[in-house]
Amino acid sequence: MCAETTDVDYKDTLNLPKTDFPMRAGLPQREPGWLARWQEIGVYDRLREKPGRPAFTLHDGPPYANGNLHIGHALNKILKDMVVRSQQMMGKDARYIPGWDCHGLPIEWKIEEQYRARGQNKDEVDVVAFRQECRRFAEGWIDVQREEFKRLGITGTWDRPYLTMDFHAERVIAEEFMVFLMNGSLYQGSKPVMWSPVEKTALAEAEVEYHDRQTDAVWVPFEVVGRRDQQGFRAVGEQVPLVPVEQATPVDPHWPSLQGLKVVIWTTTPWTLPQNRAICFGPDIAYGLYEITGRPEECWARIGDRYLIADKLAAEALGAMRLEPSMYRRLRDVAPEELAALTCAHPLRGAEGANGEWDYDVPLFPGEHVTDDAGTGFVHTAPSHGDDDFEIGRKHGLEMTWNILDDSSFRPDIPFFAGQRIIQENGKPGGANKAVIDKLVEVGKLLARKRITISDAHSWRSKAPVIRLNRPQWFAAIDKALDDGKGQYGDTIRDRALTSIDKLVEWTPRTGRNRLYSMIEARPDWVLSRQRAWGVPLTCFVKKGAQPSDPDYLLRDPAVNARILEAFEQEGADAWYKPGAKARFLGNDHDADAYEQVFDILDVWFDSGSTHAFVLRDRPDGSEDGIADLYLEGTDQHRGWFHSSMLQACGTIGRAPYRGVLTHGFTLDEKGMKMSKSIGNTVAPQEVIDQYGADILRLWVAQSDYTVDLRIGPEILKGVADSYRRLRNTMRFLLGSLGDVTAADRVDPAEMPELERWVLHRLSELDEVVRKGYAAYDFQGVFQALFNFATTDLSAFYFDIRKDALYCDGDTPRRRAARTVLELLFERLTTWLAPVLVFTMEEVWLERHPGDASSVHLQDFPETPAAWRDEALATKWAEIRRVRRVVTAALEVQRRDKVIGASLEAAPLVQIADTALAATVKAVDMADLCITSSLTVMAGEPQDDAFRLDDPGIGVVFHAADGEKCARCWKILPDVGHHAHAGVCGRCDEALG
Repeated sequence: MCAETTDVDYKDTLNLPKTDFPMRAGLPQREPGWLARWQEIGVYDRLREKPGRPAFTLHDGPPYANGNLHIGHALNKILKDMVVRSQQMMGKDARYIPGWDCHGLPIEWKIEEQYRARGQNKDEVDVVAFRQECRRFAEGWIDVQREEFKRLGITGTWDRPYLTMDFHAERVIAEEFMVFLMNGSLYQGSKPVMWSPVEKTALAEAEVEYHDRQTDAVWVPFEVVGRRDQQGFRAVGEQVPLVPVEQATPVDPHWPSLQGLKVVIWTTTPWTLPQNRAICFGPDIAYGLYEITGRPEECWARIGDRYLIADKLAAEALGAMRLEPSMYRRLRDVAPEELAALTCAHPLRGAEGANGEWDYDVPLFPGEHVTDDAGTGFVHTAPSHGDDDFEIGRKHGLEMTWNILDDSSFRPDIPFFAGQRIIQENGKPGGANKAVIDKLVEVGKLLARKRITISDAHSWRSKAPVIRLNRPQWFAAIDKALDDGKGQYGDTIRDRALTSIDKLVEWTPRTGRNRLYSMIEARPDWVLSRQRAWGVPLTCFVKKGAQPSDPDYLLRDPAVNARILEAFEQEGADAWYKPGAKARFLGNDHDADAYEQVFDILDVWFDSGSTHAFVLRDRPDGSEDGIADLYLEGTDQHRGWFHSSMLQACGTIGRAPYRGVLTHGFTLDEKGMKMSKSIGNTVAPQEVIDQYGADILRLWVAQSDYTVDLRIGPEILKGVADSYRRLRNTMRFLLGSLGDVTAADRVDPAEMPELERWVLHRLSELDEVVRKGYAAYDFQGVFQALFNFATTDLSAFYFDIRKDALYCDGDTPRRRAARTVLELLFERLTTWLAPVLVFTMEEVWLERHPGDASSVHLQDFPETPAAWRDEALATKWAEIRRVRRVVTAALEVQRRDKVIGASLEAAPLVQIADTALAATVKAVDMADLCITSSLTVMAGEPQDDAFRLDDPGIGVVFHAADGEKCARCWKILPDVGHHAHAGVCGRCDEALG
């Protein structure tokens, strides 16, 4: 019997989603609560209790303890956290020990600034007291940074971090240094180093940055005074008699005379000219002899002068002297053999008041480093102030000069320039350049000068320029054969490093391999010493009166070393500076008066390079074999931590301390510009957290390609927040639809409808993508796959289709199957996304798994049955979805034209030319899939007026649904109103019972 149609409200009979999970996340307010909860239940330590899991150790590159975090810190630590969490959830025992770099100049500089502000002289402060102030400064910032890192959701041993200033760490750093001392690779030498006049210490390449600055370029003539023998190139140390100009016979009869002949050099560092010892030319560069035939009034060149200049640069150089092309002529070619035979006088030779300081000969030598890109093709060579200059000096036995003091001033007894500084204490240019130029003008030895802008090295701490300066330093010889029993990968540090790079380390991205390999391949010996106070000292003694080349110059006594290490373990490195330290460590075995104690400190890169020993090797939660599975830092660390760790470990354990290296790019603003406080385009992590929450920052990292530079800014963050909201919607639907589902509601996959089995197939595919992606540290790939699945396959397809069954079906097999699939989706999506969205997935997890000790971060990724994979089914449903896209597009046109308001008002006819495809589509409930009240499939060519999309063989003809609208499910069906319950269809009548 048919019931009469009435206005009955069936809303309460529907299985509508029910959940307390809010749409508005409120992350900034709620995230600290989850952090406190994880600490309370001890998530990290509970993970360590899981037995039988292979270890995975990501060794933390220590940030520096001297300021608030910037966005680069956040990027780095979030990437590390995603690595650790994903490895843990894939079945590893993934350990993470955060650490801090605590020694070095930046902290020392801050304390000195405080002293200067109080008018206090640092040199008058007891060194141990000064070091204690540095220690307290570092401790304060460690506490600040620790809380900032934790706020990002970073897991790890925050209550037990490693610090390079811990007593045990200082002991191990000294012990690692002693390996170099004892195996003979440590030596004291003298060569140009990057020197900061402001900070009065040597700097590593990783401690400098390059900025533009203005300087004076000068063109200076070196007068030829004679010719050496015609054999060409002089051997090292060989004494070759000089033939004076007056007696010299030209090498070539076309060379009229050596009288008045000048070699023109060009330099952007006039202050180095008093240190000149040679001139270099390029053996493959074309040179010419140019004679001056005319000159303007304002010109330092003289008619009749003959200049040697590279042909490619002659016009520019002579133009700088204010000479027009009509004022000079090219006389002839000049061969390399002719240049190699020449000897010049220093420009200041014979100057009144010079007291013979520059009365020496300046020979010409070939140099592969000379180019004809700028200047004159002749490079003035000062062995004390440049790497290439030093190598030329060493090759040809040139004398080192010691004219420049630590503060960049000329020595007090040098003529003309005494006390003039290159760089002032405030980092501004001193008077040295001007003094040298003025003297050259005075003695008539300047041809031209020009103000130019160059890119030059600056200290990244003081921001002041640095200079190349020869200073006695301590070096590690990287090409010395080591007889230490650790030569499996080579006998020298360099060989071991290059072998490690090629054979022992996986590089992500692969370009990192090439970068570090080329750096190690070409690098000089490692400068270990710094002339500062806050750090681990070079714990060694030198014999008074001995020379560095003497075999007994360095004291190598295991008993002395043991006493030092014992003291450092108990007292820290301060023990080296306490009164009586020398006698205490030398003991009764050596006469303290016969030895000098070295007070230089180790390069802080040696500190951080040694961390593998006191973290990976010495800690019980380190690494079983003392080798890290992964080092992860910014790409600048190829010349920094990756580099120094490689060299240090190759010297002590014979190989790289890591099996894998991952590098990420730098952070830029939205326009791709470098961030700068002065420009105002910086993005502070705390500001993002305060506005959006840490999960949005983490999602920004996951969505980005970290192998290149990453952009961030307000608009980008808005986009990230939108992606987050869409994903949160997906999770909210899952939670609401699962509600009261129990084990009794679950359906075996074999009994599920095809649509549900297709979802399981997609989960099987994703399981492989997720595991491979996380294993390859491809977080962008993992997130994009999951996000697309959640928003396209689920929200826009599966959920959209199954809402009707979930809301309106009674206890049907279809609804039970759908809820089973939803539960399987929940388990996988929450765990798969947990390494990225640590707070949100915890919130989602606790909605279904409440409990005092529950956490998604205690779970592993669920195993996915192989039986879920069904390629044939996937192929079939790809075809079905292809047809569905045409239908939904056709209905959208009707909706746009306001023919219908909702797809349930339609009953389209689908015409398919491919009979096999038509049969496939007919076999499924296409009306259900297209969310229409009914749908007819017909095999055959679509009629002319049918809607088509991208396949002309699929057409859709619109028809309005026939019947009445069901008051419960809203489908328009002919049987509505013909059942026991008023105004409903047969399916809803059955559900109402």
